[in-house]
Amino acid sequence: MKPIQLVIADDHPVVREGLQKMLGNQPDFEIVGEASTGAEAVKLVSQLQPDVVLMDLRMPDLDGAAATAKIRALEVKTSVLILTTYESSVDILHAIEAGATGYLLKDAKKEELFSAIRTVARGQAILAPSVTTWLLHKVRTPAQITLTAREEEILALVARGASNKQIARTMRLSEATVKSHLLHLFEKLNVSDRTAAVTAALEHGLLRLET
Repeated sequence: MKPIQLVIADDHPVVREGLQKMLGNQPDFEIVGEASTGAEAVKLVSQLQPDVVLMDLRMPDLDGAAATAKIRALEVKTSVLILTTYESSVDILHAIEAGATGYLLKDAKKEELFSAIRTVARGQAILAPSVTTWLLHKVRTPAQITLTAREEEILALVARGASNKQIARTMRLSEATVKSHLLHLFEKLNVSDRTAAVTAALEHGLLRLET
């Protein structure tokens, strides 16, 4: 039987080396390439068309979700298994929307990883238990987003085009504090940038643009 061909994409050499040693001991796995950036992962998939890519989320050039979307656009049979330390709602949604077949956390047991690789190689989806629980909760529970007064004020300034520096000066906060509030806003609204935050807030009735 032909082994499952794998590409490991992670910007940490130690992680890649550890995965290579662990997976190399399985007779039905064959590691055909390694990538340290999202762009390298896309290039390797285009060239090698492996069965599975183990994709980290946070990498230079392209993050894991963006690289996954580009791989899907190649129209190859390669499945993408996200292997990451991140389990925030934003990360999960972006990865799934980009076309990832699986989402597993790096603290998973090696037997879970082996099983997940074999599952996605067959084209079947696999999610970490905590991710499955979160998705089920999201589907079953109506979205109720509540913003603090400070978050509302920051969002209103963002909608007017204010930069972090301008917001900090207006509200007498440090830029680091403004950035922290924005990250919390992104998390609540399931978005990853300022424009999307304003759009989502308008859709949820959390913001009204001045006329």
